[in-house]
Amino acid sequence: MIPLQLHRSRRGGETLTEQIVNGVAALIERRALRAGAALPSVRRFAMQHGVSTFTVAEAYARLTALGYLSARAGSGYTVAHRHAPAGLAPAPHWQTPELNAAWLLSDVFADHSVPIKAGAGWLPGDWLNEEGLHQAMRAASRVPAAQVSGYGHPFGFGALREHVAAGLGQYGMPVQARQVVLTQGATQALDLVVRTLLRPGDTVLVEAPCYCNLLQILRLAGLRVVGVPRGAAGLDTDALDDAIRAHAPRMLFVNTVLQNPTGASLTSMNAHRVLQLAERHRLLVVEDDIYRELAPAGSPMLAAMDGLSHVIYINGFSKTIAPSLRVGYLAASPELAKALARTKMAVGLTSSEVTERLVYSVLTSGHYGRHVAALAERLRAQQDRIAETMERHGLELLLRPEGGMFAWARLRPQDGPRAAPALSGNRLARLALEHGVWLAPGSYFEPDEADSPWIRFNVATSDAPGLWRFFDAMRAAEPATRAA
Repeated sequence: MIPLQLHRSRRGGETLTEQIVNGVAALIERRALRAGAALPSVRRFAMQHGVSTFTVAEAYARLTALGYLSARAGSGYTVAHRHAPAGLAPAPHWQTPELNAAWLLSDVFADHSVPIKAGAGWLPGDWLNEEGLHQAMRAASRVPAAQVSGYGHPFGFGALREHVAAGLGQYGMPVQARQVVLTQGATQALDLVVRTLLRPGDTVLVEAPCYCNLLQILRLAGLRVVGVPRGAAGLDTDALDDAIRAHAPRMLFVNTVLQNPTGASLTSMNAHRVLQLAERHRLLVVEDDIYRELAPAGSPMLAAMDGLSHVIYINGFSKTIAPSLRVGYLAASPELAKALARTKMAVGLTSSEVTERLVYSVLTSGHYGRHVAALAERLRAQQDRIAETMERHGLELLLRPEGGMFAWARLRPQDGPRAAPALSGNRLARLALEHGVWLAPGSYFEPDEADSPWIRFNVATSDAPGLWRFFDAMRAAEPATRAA
């Protein structure tokens, strides 16, 4: 057994994953674990220390990326013969990935070589509902094969649609199950809306900044994309009115609460004004509400305020259950729901009833509500901690979000009469990646891909000391960095 003392109270602010990484690395540094020594399997380590297998798997992956461990198929993990030194320098054998849109959209999900993923769009494994998911898997294993051997219903698993409809009703949005279409994640729901209702050359409005994957969907569809500035209180409604009059758009896409990337939420006043403009100009609004369950109670919901007259509502379970399940949904008028289901069948047939049953089991197990409440509170506390850390290390926040995963910040510009503008986000991201830190620069989220000093941070993955050492180094070398 590896001698580690793990603190559930997160002494010193470290997650369990970070405690394992730092503890094992220290044992290797002082040769208490020698080169070639075998480590316990993921499952055995988890049992010995009373932690999640997700936590151990993530810690082992980070130690491997840092050069402390070697992993071989069928042989488990052993102490590497040459490991990376502490500090900013990456492991000697590590090749920096090329930072581009293709890596962001696909390779980043499979690339485990970057130790610090401060720009990630998902929660770490040890933040998710492992107990509920394991219970759901056991329950699913008892379902007769004949019940899940077909394609399933075009709208998705009926019991889950009923549950979703009932849940939306609690937000003041009365809908029936026939208005709910289950999808392979919220991203597919966005794609179905685009495929069904828009044609190449149409103009759509998006927030600036906005969800980066949405921008890729719109570009692939050949649409003209116009950005409307989004700030701490919501959309700039004067700019929205001007854009509607100038461009005659078909649709507006909005991330209502805890927006990706800024973490901001629409105020009630801003939400009312957006809906007034949509109704006046007969503009269809697509509300991507994927972070709803992590938001404070009473946050505005456009679809509930509008009754699905001018709004299509999209949500999913990747942020509260597990992203790998790929279960999302959309809610719309009955006629539009039928049209969207036909598109779903045309481009991919039915969604997976097996995973939809898993999600339904998690939602109805009795533990889900407590898990979400604890997760939302943990993220609120983490937002406060990371905000304080950012301020200590020279970063400036757009706002302090009321929870959720994301914070939007930039390296604070230098003061004085000869002060220079904030350092480019793209340049910071390239420098960071050379040192094993993945940042998500503002250009990923801008409709025109314009460079900006702003960076999206995932507060759940931004606890790593190496991240803040990097920013300290950037502050110290800032004049030279600008000139390079």
